[in-house]
Amino acid sequence: MVRKRGSFILCGAFLFVACNGLLLLFLWGRPPIGRFGEGGGAEPGGREEWGVAKRKGGGSNLAGEVIRLAEEVESELETQKELLKQIQSHRSLWEKRRGMRRRQMDGGKVENKEEHKPPPQLPPVPPKDDSENKDQSQEKNKQEFIVAVVPDLKVDTQPDNDIKELNYTKLEVTVTSPQVVIPILVIACDRVTVKRSLDKLIQYRPSAELYPIIVSQDCGHAETARVIGSYGSQVTHISQPDHSDIRVRPEHRKFQGYYKIARHYRWALNQVFNTLSHSTVVIVEDDLEVAPDFFEYFRALHPILTSDPTLWCVSAWNDNGREGLVDPGKADLLYRTDFFPGLGWMLLKDVWAELEPKWPTAFWDDWMRHPEQRKERSCIRPEISRTMTFGRKGVSLGQFFDQYLRYIKLNTDFVPFTKQDLSYLMKENFDVNFVKEVYSAPLVKVEELQQGGGLKATGPYRVQYSSRESFKVMARNLGVMDDLKSGVPRAGYRGVVSFLSRGRRVFLTPPEGWTKYDVSWS
Repeated sequence: MVRKRGSFILCGAFLFVACNGLLLLFLWGRPPIGRFGEGGGAEPGGREEWGVAKRKGGGSNLAGEVIRLAEEVESELETQKELLKQIQSHRSLWEKRRGMRRRQMDGGKVENKEEHKPPPQLPPVPPKDDSENKDQSQEKNKQEFIVAVVPDLKVDTQPDNDIKELNYTKLEVTVTSPQVVIPILVIACDRVTVKRSLDKLIQYRPSAELYPIIVSQDCGHAETARVIGSYGSQVTHISQPDHSDIRVRPEHRKFQGYYKIARHYRWALNQVFNTLSHSTVVIVEDDLEVAPDFFEYFRALHPILTSDPTLWCVSAWNDNGREGLVDPGKADLLYRTDFFPGLGWMLLKDVWAELEPKWPTAFWDDWMRHPEQRKERSCIRPEISRTMTFGRKGVSLGQFFDQYLRYIKLNTDFVPFTKQDLSYLMKENFDVNFVKEVYSAPLVKVEELQQGGGLKATGPYRVQYSSRESFKVMARNLGVMDDLKSGVPRAGYRGVVSFLSRGRRVFLTPPEGWTKYDVSWS
């Protein structure tokens, strides 16, 4: 296109010069004007037509002829200037069309002026004034873009028709790039301590518009409803209308609560996705307290979740996140995990559309861990949890709480995840580095880790299990959770569980060459 344009301009300039030359030759080569006859009559071209005075002695007025010729040349030059202006206007049009074609070939992408500028860090404790939060969120939504770079053509309209100068002008516009709204769904029932959960959510929430809090209450507990209602417009309070008992098998009567929870989840998620038309949601329960960077964590990981089809959730929870099992200096460390963690997790609408038609009547979290639902997809989890549970009493009757859950470490340091490159969590990037790091670690025995006599380095080290029994024995000895769901260990990825033991990084691994989980290990 550039060669064609250059050739066209050169041809136009050549024709312009050639036409002027031919015109001059034609004018100078014409026969004498004003040939007067003897009787003083005038032939065509005489002085009556051209207004040229007769010289004394019968000759023509040469000065008048020169003036007339100059006027004709000047008129012709004006015509050529108009032609040159038309060429200039067409050139601008060609440049605009070429720029449009380039943007189409680039997939309509625009250059972001702030591409290399880190977004502003969210404060650990944002102001509670909703109007101030609204102004801040609107300001953050504004992004400047360079939408076009077009040539500014300047032409010196001299007879030689050369283009003297070609400048480029950068056109900038400010557009509003709306950020996705990530609602927080709080599943509540009859705990008045939901106040503790809501207080922290509102304290750390950077924007009420970007993170609306929806409290879905089951049970119809009046006192809990009053607590939720006390927050006014800061939260949206919805109530599950069906409080009736569910008909279950006689041996499952003691699990009636699990059936009601599954029913409540289904109703609440349908409200968020179908009635309120949100595209994603973060689900927490009324006995969870969140970390200062809870919102930052999910905001940063939302693009990874939406772009990697091998992921189906982002969780704020580490099942082995107890004090002593996590590295307090690695608050920014994130993993992929094949075990569905729950306890503060992000779900997309399209995944819900897949799950909702076959949603179980009870034990929804274990159902999520079945291979038929997971479909070899993974979740993202942190090294240090962004949620902690304070609810010992519930339908689970405190299962695991006293032994594990009460000791889960809650992150206290704000990590600016939105400023970090998290593409390492994409499967094609993560797997290569993870497998290399794990299986290049020295293989040691559990006894060596417990005694630590001959191990001077901080790791990582690898201990290897080969059966369900050996996994459970090693897990118990090292202090990590030893139960498996559909053959998947808690917090495991590709069968590997990562944690700290006596200050050393340890990988509890299957043999190298792992291919898939054995569901019979459950």
